[in-house]
Amino acid sequence: MLFGIAWDTSSGWAFAASILPILLIGMWVTIQATVLGFFIALVVGLVWAALKAAPLKIISWPAAVVTEFLRDTPLLIQLFFLYYVLPEFGLTLPAFMTGALALGLQYSAYTSEVYRAGIEAVARGQHEAARALNLSGGRTFTHIILPQAIPRIIPAMGNYLVSIMKDVPLLSVVTVLEMLNVARIIGDRTFNYLVPLSMVGALYLIMTLVASAGVRLLDNWLPKQGIPLK
Repeated sequence: MLFGIAWDTSSGWAFAASILPILLIGMWVTIQATVLGFFIALVVGLVWAALKAAPLKIISWPAAVVTEFLRDTPLLIQLFFLYYVLPEFGLTLPAFMTGALALGLQYSAYTSEVYRAGIEAVARGQHEAARALNLSGGRTFTHIILPQAIPRIIPAMGNYLVSIMKDVPLLSVVTVLEMLNVARIIGDRTFNYLVPLSMVGALYLIMTLVASAGVRLLDNWLPKQGIPLK
């Protein structure tokens, strides 16, 4: 029994049907961690990209160092650091939030490079036109450059969304009951790993296919010349 739901081991099909609701609870945790981690990666990655694009070295250089550190160190080490080391300094986060934060910070280093590539793909004449209209740097970035860069970065961002989803099982090391961890617990208690792990593989396949289809639809829907603000 897990989450108050008992399983039926009388047959393979009965066992699969009985553990499906349990796996779906773990699947919901996986989806929540993926969405929150991806949101953090998008927001923090944009901040890194903006800082690295700053003309002042005192701003761009530290941002480049931090993103390089995040990209070159394993996610598992960052996860352990946030979960076990930060409490020694008085900062304790729930396991789920710690896991989502670790995913977001790790992938923010990658999304920052995607943002940078999208920004650099915008024609230089757009910057010059904004300067001729006496627009501030911040307004130029948010109203001219970013709306034209977003359609160009959707496919790459979609790839990182799927990657984050497939990295969520790492959160099991800090006791997050995501889908794979739930399947492992079921296997430990029933000595039957084949059925729960096979079902988790099928559910992951469904989730990644749905996510990929959603990204493809969004990519086709957004105008390639940029998002109109009015």
